[in-house]
Amino acid sequence: MATINLAINGRPYTVEADPQISLLTVLRENLDLAGTKYGCGEGQCGACTVLVDGRAQRSCVTRAENITQKQITTIEGLARGEQLHPVQAAFLEEGALQCGYCTPGMILSTVALLSRNDHPTRSEIIDSLDGNLCRCGAYSRIISAVQKAATVLAKSEAGKGGRQ
Repeated sequence: MATINLAINGRPYTVEADPQISLLTVLRENLDLAGTKYGCGEGQCGACTVLVDGRAQRSCVTRAENITQKQITTIEGLARGEQLHPVQAAFLEEGALQCGYCTPGMILSTVALLSRNDHPTRSEIIDSLDGNLCRCGAYSRIISAVQKAATVLAKSEAGKGGRQ
């Protein structure tokens, strides 16, 4: 067993676990952060996507001990109290979910995309979400939600004087 110190959603956590344990297992089994989903276990489906220092990363293939100095954001860390993150709100408003299993990974991948590209083209959205699979086939609604979130975030940033 090893002591693993992690920063998740702005809070510090200490876990005693096997040093080979995946971040996904720590999140779900040790910390009860079940919003991150287990899909394929091979980093191919995107259900387990979290943000690590703002970049989308598959938690099922990420060893927890390898990211102890990084900031981790899960789906639980996006909303501020009752206020949904603009990407979450756009997914809800556009009906960009059906069963909801892929939604946390899709949302976090979208947050990562919009943090580096605030006006993505349809093609850039598709390329960015290529590794996130939706079994229900809600792709057109997901793309619409990403476009809506980009517009909302751009207006929000413009009202604040632009991005920093």
